[in-house]
Amino acid sequence: MSPRSDIEAVERANTAFYETLERGDFEELSELWLSATVAGDTGISCVHPGWPVLSGRGEVLRSYALIMANTEYIQFFLTDVKAVVLGDTALVTCTENILSGGPAEESGELGPLVGQLVVATNVFRRTSEGWRLWSHHGSPVLTESGDEEPDAA
Repeated sequence: MSPRSDIEAVERANTAFYETLERGDFEELSELWLSATVAGDTGISCVHPGWPVLSGRGEVLRSYALIMANTEYIQFFLTDVKAVVLGDTALVTCTENILSGGPAEESGELGPLVGQLVVATNVFRRTSEGWRLWSHHGSPVLTESGDEEPDAA
């Protein structure tokens, strides 16, 4: 593949990751991650905002199962997406503009919507099945609130 084709393929894999999360398709999400035979028992890692490092395919996938089970609605608007491919490894950085809703209220209506801004790094490995996630790291972006007084210098 040409370098441009590789970048396009990695960008598609990155987009598929977020679209799968939005749909809550755990089976497909599992297929997007490296297999344990390729990465070893602890070779896969994930850091969700505010969580400790999760290591190993089982632990990482359990975290996504918990997130999917406790999130009624989630949508990602990706910005600042940059992909680099070096051999069989690719690095994607992006900003996740997340809109999510909690569990439905007793009335059956969606819980309150919450916005969050996260910067993410996704590392992919090329396999015979295509590009697969090796590591995901998301960190919250701290924003200034209008309530704070400027420092008097």
